[in-house]
Amino acid sequence: MLFETMHNAVSRRSALGFLGMGAAAGMVPPVGAAAAPQSRNPHLRPLDVMDPRENLYGFAKLWGTIGPKAVKSGYYGVQYAIVGSKRAVPMFGYYGFGNNRNILQPDGSVKVLGKECGYFTDLHTGEIIDVWDNPWTGEKCEVFPFLNDRWRGTLGLEQKVFKVGDSETVNNDMGKGKAAKGAPFLLPWHRVGDQYLLGWDYAHEYTNPVTPEGWPKASTGRRVNPSEHFTVFTPTAEIDDRSLASARFHAGFTRQGPWWPWMKMGQSGVEGVLMGRMFSYKITGTEEDIPKVVLKRVERDRPDLLEEPTDGPDEGVRGTLEAYAEDVPPEAPGYVSPLAEARKQKGR
Repeated sequence: MLFETMHNAVSRRSALGFLGMGAAAGMVPPVGAAAAPQSRNPHLRPLDVMDPRENLYGFAKLWGTIGPKAVKSGYYGVQYAIVGSKRAVPMFGYYGFGNNRNILQPDGSVKVLGKECGYFTDLHTGEIIDVWDNPWTGEKCEVFPFLNDRWRGTLGLEQKVFKVGDSETVNNDMGKGKAAKGAPFLLPWHRVGDQYLLGWDYAHEYTNPVTPEGWPKASTGRRVNPSEHFTVFTPTAEIDDRSLASARFHAGFTRQGPWWPWMKMGQSGVEGVLMGRMFSYKITGTEEDIPKVVLKRVERDRPDLLEEPTDGPDEGVRGTLEAYAEDVPPEAPGYVSPLAEARKQKGR
């Protein structure tokens, strides 16, 4: 009910010529003032939030670009350790960027192309850390950054279903779970003043690719449940302007999940989770949006992540856990990682 009410409210305000929240407060501007921006810019057309194609168009502009060249976005913040009922303790910074381009298809769907990375930083110096002192075990742990040069997927006219390992996750699931499969791709756009507000969530639960048998110290158990949540703000004038290929955004970014495998908490006896709060943004769409410590490290070690993303078959979801199980040799002698073997067979 709330979802439909919000959508209808946006549609009504759009039909009234962007009167926005001021009208609700009795502060309606003169008709000429409301009409002037539209007369000056013939490309403005309010987003039809009840049309899946319009939702895909708006999201593709926000989360990248529909233009011919990829744009950059950045994020940075802090990850906290939460153990039982104890106070959340800051552990390290979490910094990274995306390098994205989206291609609108004739049927209205969107092909997503991108690259991404995530690094961890010292809370006091702000520098990227390569070794981390585990405060619970006393072990010096080699940090494993997440570097993904093949982020490819498709957003269709139906609500996105992520296939992760042996499980499925419905994007923006509001409690319906698998019953939401097949529903139209409609996002909870909400217009306030000159901004669209938008939530973007996914919550996974699947078999841990970093298995206890292969990595007894790195694995946190047989099942994992990471989730990420974004609260996005983007200018209506940029989303609604059909002549623009990209729109700026600012977002709050929250991530929760088990201990990272590189923390080596599997045999620590410490049951807990990591919770991160980050800024996420695309302001200039250039390398200026990338946190400076990340840009410096990527230019040195992985400059290919700054290059244009390449087209190709959908890669599915590949996060830090999958990358760790592919790239880090098992701790147990003789254990063979299924993901590493599959990668070899693909010739990557």
